[in-house]
Amino acid sequence: MGLFSRRGTANEPAPVEWPSVEAEQEKRQHGPFDRSQVGEMGPRVDLGAIWLPVMPGLELRMEIDKKTQKVTGVTAALEGSNLQIQAFAAPRTEGIWDEIRHEIAQSVGGQGGIVDDVPGVFGRELLVRMPVKGPDGQAGQRPARFIGVDGPRWFIRGVLAGKAALDNEAAKALESVFANIVVVRDQSPRPPRDLLPLALPKSARKDGAQPAAEAAGPEGAAPKMSDIDPQRRGPEITQIG
Repeated sequence: MGLFSRRGTANEPAPVEWPSVEAEQEKRQHGPFDRSQVGEMGPRVDLGAIWLPVMPGLELRMEIDKKTQKVTGVTAALEGSNLQIQAFAAPRTEGIWDEIRHEIAQSVGGQGGIVDDVPGVFGRELLVRMPVKGPDGQAGQRPARFIGVDGPRWFIRGVLAGKAALDNEAAKALESVFANIVVVRDQSPRPPRDLLPLALPKSARKDGAQPAAEAAGPEGAAPKMSDIDPQRRGPEITQIG
């Protein structure tokens, strides 16, 4: 029996007007999309390896490795829900989400968490509850949803937390953001699971430069494939939409 009861997980994400994706949705019911499938950026912000859809009230938090000053991930926050996003290189001939789900499940179980592998909007996904201690020292649980999509030579992973981890209605807006992401995979040879390079949105840079060291995230905050802490926050950069 599944850990959570979520009606409608096999339904499509909430419909949102994306003027630039009408043609591409004829090829595929929903994304994330490869750059080759879209004609223009449309209502999205350029973050390097991904073009992220925008909507009113959406906030972006860029996660930056303090030592390298490289952007390692982005979290989209909206009305009490978070969607952490990372894009990775993948083999040309096969996907890696099945293998990664298994590894995440093992990691969660090894730390005393509970995990359920269930069908969802984007295919198989993981619903997890990690053990945590509250301010009063009492034991609790932190829920999260791990979603993933294999593309041509890339894999993109999302982690839904906050209200979206448990509430189907609260998740719809961020599911729609994830469904309309465009992945821009460069032509550089990369080993599988290598992070695809992200960049700050232009509005967050000073004269096109990368942020100074004091704007970086906490040391050692670079996310890994086995990362199961979707609550970690990088510096809050900007609100878009």
